Amino acid sequence: MPSASRTASTTETSSSNGTAVNGTAANGTAVNGTAKRGRPGYDQQSVLRIAVDVFNRHGYDATSMGILAENLGISKSAIYHHVPSKGDLLKLALDHALGGLEAILEQPEATSGAADARLEFVLRQTVAVLVDRLPFVTLLLRLRGNTEIERDALERRRAFDHKVAGLISAARDEGSLRADIDPRTVSRLLFGMINSIVEWYKPGGALSPKRLADDVITMAFDGLHADA
Repeated sequence: MPSASRTASTTETSSSNGTAVNGTAANGTAVNGTAKRGRPGYDQQSVLRIAVDVFNRHGYDATSMGILAENLGISKSAIYHHVPSKGDLLKLALDHALGGLEAILEQPEATSGAADARLEFVLRQTVAVLVDRLPFVTLLLRLRGNTEIERDALERRRAFDHKVAGLISAARDEGSLRADIDPRTVSRLLFGMINSIVEWYKPGGALSPKRLADDVITMAFDGLHADA
């Protein structure tokens, strides 16, 4: 089956540790992760990282500002020096996750060339973003759609998935992917495999991000059968 190189290197992505997280507050106020600073010892980005960890442990709905303050070791009023509300923290976190994914589809390797090569690039980079922004993507994948912010994020995620499904259909039409499986099924299975990474992958372990991406691509395009 024709396919692009399985050893393509991943594109560097913005790290969730030490990289500015920029966005817009839920009330429309511009929020910049590098500039806004409140109580000593914390800037907005460090508050956001801790908040995302708390959201993932307790669930967004179950996390109160009091719980956030307890985990940060500051008062609730001090949190408001960094963000206007809990919802603004959620929006910043989801923008960071979705921004990384959406940027993949804008890169030249995702927009030109054979469909199967573009699909491989997008899947490889999706794994890279997931690993690089693991807590943020974990939060995205656990959304329940109970707030407008969550519903907007889920709509953006569905739009991303739909574009990937389009690449699968295009690759099938070109004859580079098998035609006996519905592209929608293929898309769901691919994302089921990739999204499960948030549940078991441990950064800094024996499995490097590049090797993880290579293994996902091999499984997706070549399967488990040994070479004849």
